[in-house]
This record gives sequence, structure tokens and C-alpha cells, in this order.
Amino acid sequence: MPLISDVTQIIEAVQKGDPKAAQELLPLVYDELRKLAAAKMTREAAGQTLQPTALVHEAWLRLVGDQDKQWEGRSHFFAAAAEAMRRILIDKARRRRAVRHGGEQQRVDIEEIDLACPIPDDQLLAVDEALDKLASEHPRQAELVKLRYFVGMTMQEAAQVLGISADTAKDDSAHARAWLFREMTKSNQQNT
Repeated sequence: MPLISDVTQIIEAVQKGDPKAAQELLPLVYDELRKLAAAKMTREAAGQTLQPTALVHEAWLRLVGDQDKQWEGRSHFFAAAAEAMRRILIDKARRRRAVRHGGEQQRVDIEEIDLACPIPDDQLLAVDEALDKLASEHPRQAELVKLRYFVGMTMQEAAQVLGISADTAKDDSAHARAWLFREMTKSNQQNT
């Protein structure tokens, strides 16, 4: 894994407009992004056509494609990557649910039925909606959830990215889980 200072220096060079910096950044962060994407993809529903490599590439294009993106170091970069991956997965879930794309019909791959632990699109969208509400009240806790749930980071890795202690991350995680559970339960009751 590259040194944190190397990544931070290259991110700063990207911010200053160095054309070679983005080319230098991708190899330094690619393996870490790929590992995080692979961890997230193991939680996706069976029949998912998006592969971890494609998720990393789409996230990378979103990260560097917008010239107005500004990162305040490594932590902010990985938080932005987590958000990009989250948005990609949410967009794909919404497209799969759309009536013109088969609505409630699901693709079944018989070889992977027992291997995958699917997350239904409805649940993913409910988590996304609740997470947006959490972000408006407790932004750091929402970022922690994104890094853990959508990127697949360990508690220690997410704490490091957010610049907080592991104990603070555990406390934030416990609060966020309770908050999200309460919000999703309330939303479920309103929908039934």
C-alpha cells in the first residue's frame, strides 16, 4: 500500500492542475479501490452484472472527470470514492427496478444461488433514503456508514480515512445503526 503522504502529495498536484498527477494517482490507489469494490460487490444481489473492476472504473471516471472536484487529502479522496460507488450502485438499483427494465423481475444465475447474499433493490434504496436523512443530521456518521457499507472498509480503515479514533468510529457506528434502524422502521410502517 502506498504511503499516505505520497497519495496526499499527488492529490495536491492534481488540484494544482498537474496533468501527470492523475496518471500517477490511479496506480497508487487502484488496488485499494479494487479491494473495496470487491468487498462491496460480494454483498450485491445475485445476477449483478457490474463487476468490481467496472465499479472502480466508473467511480474513477466520476472522481477525475469533474474538473471542479477538490479533495482535501487522502481521507477526502476515499470518502469521495465511497460516495461515487454508492451513487453508482443506487443508480443501477433504480434502473433495475424501472418497469421498462423488467420491474420486479429478477435474473437468476443458478450457479450462484447459494453463494450470494443478495440485498434486494428495495432494501438498498431504503438504506440510501435513510442515509441521506442521517447525513443531514449527522454527516460524519453517514460518511462512516458509506465507507463501511458501500465500500466495505473495516472499522479501523474507515476511522483512519475519517481521521477519528477507532473508539469514536465504534460509537458513531452504533448510533448510526440505531438511527437508521429507527428511520427505516418508521418508513416501513408508513408504507404499509
